[in-house]
Amino acid sequence: MAKEEEKEKPKLSRRARLAREFNAQFVETLTTLLTTAFGLVAAFAWNEVVKGAIDKYIATGSTLVSQFIYALLVTLLAVIISFQLGKIAAIYKVNSDEDGE
Repeated sequence: MAKEEEKEKPKLSRRARLAREFNAQFVETLTTLLTTAFGLVAAFAWNEVVKGAIDKYIATGSTLVSQFIYALLVTLLAVIISFQLGKIAAIYKVNSDEDGE
């Protein structure tokens, strides 16, 4: 039965393995770049909205507290998005590894 399984899954050539490794590395790098870019864009997009909400609900004199809350909210958003993109990359990598076996 083991020989039948070997026939069903032909071994990949060196070029095909390198192509798969390149694709996996490319997706991983692209995910990192997109995560960073998205974090920057999201920070700029929400900058004034979050500052306005903090100014509305927190006393005007507490600027340090406002800045701290703002930084926490932006960081939380970036972590959530990064985590989700990392899960997508991990799924792609697992699928790529399974194809290579």
